[in-house]
Amino acid sequence: MPEFSHLHCHTQFSLLDGAASIPGMIAKAKADGQAAVAITDHGNMFGAFKFVAEAKKHGIKPIVGCEFYVVEDRFQKSFTKEKRDKRYHQLLLAKNEVGYRNLSKLCSLGYIDGLYSKWPRVDKELIKQYSEGLIATSCCIGAEVPQAIIHKGEEAAEKIFLEWLDIFGEDYFIELQRHDIKDLDGSGLSQEDVNQVLLKWSEKYKVTAIATNDSHYVEEEDSNAHDILLCVNTGELQETPIGKGENFGKRGTRFGFPNEQFFFKTKAQMEQVFSDIPHVLDNTQIIVDRINTPNLERDILLPNFVMPEQFATQDDYLRHITFEGARKRYGEISALVEERINFELSVIKDSGYPGYFLIVQDFTKAAREMGVSVGPGRGSAAGSVVAYCCGITNVDPIKYDLLFERFLNPERVSMPDIDIDFDDEGRQQVIDFVVDKYGKNQVAQIITYGSMAAKMSLRDVGRVLDVPLSEVNKVSKVFPDHLSATLKKVLADGGVDKKLADKLNGEQKVAAEAFRKLAAGDDKIGRMITEAKNLEGSIRSTGVHACGVIITPDDITKYLPVTVAKDSDLLLTQFDNSVVEKAGLLKMDFLGLKTLTIIKDAIATIKLKHGVIIDQDEIPLDDEKTFELFQKGMTNGVFQFESPGMKKHLRALKPDKFEDIIAMNALYRPGPMEYIPNYIARKHGKEKIVYDIPVMEEKLKETYGITVYQEQVMLLSQLLAGFSKGQADSLRKAMGKKIKAMMDELYPKFMDGCEANGHDRKAAEKVWKDWEAFAEYAFNKSHSTCYAVVAFQTAYLKANYPAEFMSAVLGHNMNDIKKVTFFMEECKRLKIPVLGPDVNESYKKFTVNKDGAIRFALSAIKGVGGAAVDAIIEERENGEYKDIYEFTSRVNLRAVNKKSIESLAIAGAFDEFENCHRNHFLVADPTDNSTLTEKAVKFGNSVQTSTHSAANSLFGELAPIEVVAPKIHQVDELGLIEKLNMEKEVIGIYLTGHPLDSYALEVRSYTTATTSNFKDKPGQSVKLAGIISSCNSRFTKKGTKFCNFTLEDYEGQLEVFLFGKDYVEFGNMVEIVGNMVFITGRYQARKYSEDEFEFKISSIELLEDIKDQMTSGIKLTFDLNKLDEEFIDNVVAVIENHPGKHNISIEVLDQQERYKVEFYSKTKRVDVSQEFIEELTNACDVEYKLNA
Repeated sequence: MPEFSHLHCHTQFSLLDGAASIPGMIAKAKADGQAAVAITDHGNMFGAFKFVAEAKKHGIKPIVGCEFYVVEDRFQKSFTKEKRDKRYHQLLLAKNEVGYRNLSKLCSLGYIDGLYSKWPRVDKELIKQYSEGLIATSCCIGAEVPQAIIHKGEEAAEKIFLEWLDIFGEDYFIELQRHDIKDLDGSGLSQEDVNQVLLKWSEKYKVTAIATNDSHYVEEEDSNAHDILLCVNTGELQETPIGKGENFGKRGTRFGFPNEQFFFKTKAQMEQVFSDIPHVLDNTQIIVDRINTPNLERDILLPNFVMPEQFATQDDYLRHITFEGARKRYGEISALVEERINFELSVIKDSGYPGYFLIVQDFTKAAREMGVSVGPGRGSAAGSVVAYCCGITNVDPIKYDLLFERFLNPERVSMPDIDIDFDDEGRQQVIDFVVDKYGKNQVAQIITYGSMAAKMSLRDVGRVLDVPLSEVNKVSKVFPDHLSATLKKVLADGGVDKKLADKLNGEQKVAAEAFRKLAAGDDKIGRMITEAKNLEGSIRSTGVHACGVIITPDDITKYLPVTVAKDSDLLLTQFDNSVVEKAGLLKMDFLGLKTLTIIKDAIATIKLKHGVIIDQDEIPLDDEKTFELFQKGMTNGVFQFESPGMKKHLRALKPDKFEDIIAMNALYRPGPMEYIPNYIARKHGKEKIVYDIPVMEEKLKETYGITVYQEQVMLLSQLLAGFSKGQADSLRKAMGKKIKAMMDELYPKFMDGCEANGHDRKAAEKVWKDWEAFAEYAFNKSHSTCYAVVAFQTAYLKANYPAEFMSAVLGHNMNDIKKVTFFMEECKRLKIPVLGPDVNESYKKFTVNKDGAIRFALSAIKGVGGAAVDAIIEERENGEYKDIYEFTSRVNLRAVNKKSIESLAIAGAFDEFENCHRNHFLVADPTDNSTLTEKAVKFGNSVQTSTHSAANSLFGELAPIEVVAPKIHQVDELGLIEKLNMEKEVIGIYLTGHPLDSYALEVRSYTTATTSNFKDKPGQSVKLAGIISSCNSRFTKKGTKFCNFTLEDYEGQLEVFLFGKDYVEFGNMVEIVGNMVFITGRYQARKYSEDEFEFKISSIELLEDIKDQMTSGIKLTFDLNKLDEEFIDNVVAVIENHPGKHNISIEVLDQQERYKVEFYSKTKRVDVSQEFIEELTNACDVEYKLNA
């Protein structure tokens, strides 16, 4: 058997041109006894790190290479039909460390300098410059030398061959491939003809010839999956014939491989192919022996941090700024604080990470100086007092019992991870600071690889196989909707993968079996699913990591290959987030947190309106108003405390200390959530607090005897068993991640330690078992504390400055109509008016006016650009605008153009001006056929021209010619619905009101679903209310009339089709746009397709008729503890103000004793109207429900 190793291999990282997984390829090489394998993906090194690690794991020598695209001039980016971008393939392998660096450099410059369309390109001059340490071959049929043989003849080709030989010398090899390709490019020459020329030169110039197989997939049967992948890449149908010979590249053909021989062949298969020249197989060992594979894993390389001259080392400087910060934080430094600081500094020094802390404190300090909000901390870094004193975090770890060893274990040193939250609008400023400080060639973002998930794979394969999209969608809907479900697991041999099956519910299991039946079909659908399974997981595209940033000590291309991204000015690593740190690169996560921007904007509005300056970091964490807000569960808009479940628990808990907020933040998640009732009961003395071992009270008292945090497990292990700080962290990690070997090692140490400290062994065993059950759910207290701080800050602002806070919340949710609607309702509940935009009161962002109402932002109006907004606000500094003509005579009309003025008008920004309304800007004056928009712009231009001319007169300053403002013509005002529709067009929401507001009582009382959630009740009868916002009536091919209409409610839209009898019965109701309707229907499977669902209507009524038809009375619900004479008098007065025909019942609740009593009035009747409800809720705290 020859000594053969594959040296020309493509993996899935040859995006959409390689179907071989790295583990699959390496496993086959191992089974075949191959000594080495090379990775040579097209134009990139995306898979190099993972490839080297996988090969080493299996005892195979990894060879890192790349098949480059070589062009005449990498900088040329403009081509014609006559002179196209001619790209040749060129294989290069890294011989050693120098070669790896040069390979990485070439691969990087291919993207930085040579990227054209999707091809990273290099040229021969660049290869010459970076040829040291590289091995080159004559490569495949697509390379320059073989292409010259085919198209230019032997003589010209030989000269090109000698050029490459001159560059690489003894490291240049002739590469022979036998894929049985005939009539190359219509030349009449075969691949073997080219091989014979190359063999002749091998003899003539004593150049070693090697055999390769251009491997693009692992097994021969994978060829069809690979062909489909090529079609996904080119957008072709697989049924389109592959262009071969003289038809290659011709219209009506597609790109594809000529046969199924491009797989990872065994040594025996290669021996059969090259049986006449077996020495070319053995010659691959010559290359293998020359390779000294570089070690791609290295220790973290920290960038050089420049310190003040008076400090000799980074450790000295970190110590200095830490103690300087400690004096500011603590005043007098206690022995406890000093001991903790010295301990942390010693661990940081011994670990070699002082520079890391200095870099982070430097850019967080710069962020604050630039006015960027910095979060109080995130993750375990908040456990470091050094980070706190340096200003990296803003939570005192000593005060809250946060542990440094949770962040940096002194006994198991690993790279610490300091993630920083910045306000999402300022995050880029901080990244720009880092780029400016360290240089653009030393800072990069991190690549992500987009793989083909199950449904994406089905869609791609379906398109290539020409399966109708509707059929593909049907199949996708059958696939079980579970995060762990993959095609391979659902279609596993013998049945659904057992681990997955255990996770699926009944409905999902039925779906999985139905999907397996579809896959087993001997038809196009079955074939589609089978091929989709084969391609699932293939790398399809690349992206940019949301927050990761790399900083290197020198030019980044010295350490790893980089690429570029369309949507980023920074370089992009070719290695992804899972390996960049192993590659020795310092990774920082710069996270953008919208909540910080909301806090920042709210504080700015408070300063603008009240002159009160609030420092976010100094917001008191013991504010009574804030605790009252938490106790009432009024936490809409409060960071991480908004869910209905959380609000329910807050009302029961009635938190009165910040530690309660920390605990709820940690407990409200799957798993520990079940302990919340115990926590609440123990806080209020309704459940006895028991400690398994009495001394545990010291660490569990704040959480009422319940182990909530990982840090409590760590502290208790030290207290009970005498564990060291490092052992305690190891225990936390072992329990949290279920690392059995580590737990088995620590268990006897824990038991022995407890006994040695005099604790009962049985009690200690119970503690251990409890920890085993709960530790995987226990939360990081450092992170919980930091985010509890952010939550408290938002709650403080809402409790003390509700209008300012809600204006910021609204401003940062404008792109989500559901959230805007939700927060508008919250403003109503808080009795905060939300007013439309106004040129005299609105700013760029949402603000609060002098009367305490929220004013809509000018920048939120579509069609009004940033320049227009700036111009309006800047000129307003000279005084408010009196009318529309004065407005246009003052503002810069180059910035505030006709389109901007029209959008401002439609949005209502001129509504406060007398004698003009929105329709004036839309309807022309019949006397001159001009709208008010056109008149105002013309008038403004005339005034500004006159003023400018007078100021620049040759005869000195003259008085400007007076321009008379035209009269505003008479025109009817817009109707409410028309006005609201136009508002929505330019603002995105109904602002002045909502068409349904007049029927809010009916909507609240009688609907059972909304347009956003009706699908959650499949098969059930639901009731919806809304406005018909559009309707299109058409005829079928048979001449039958049908329509599709859109129903719009407070939460969204629903499109419904009406055919046949349904159209006859309901068409007249929905064809009138603007009709307010009440619809009863069912979300159900279509009649002839169980996989497709539709909303089937059973009745439609006008909303205006619903109250009279359905309302018999009203039930008022009161809290017993709030009942007093004044309350009762208020209720009676409101009832008597609205006499009518509807019955009244009253329900009184005793929340503490948990009982209720219901009364019925025999004498009082009311008119249940919107006015009655508004007056009642304004007069007293009451809940109500209409009785049908």
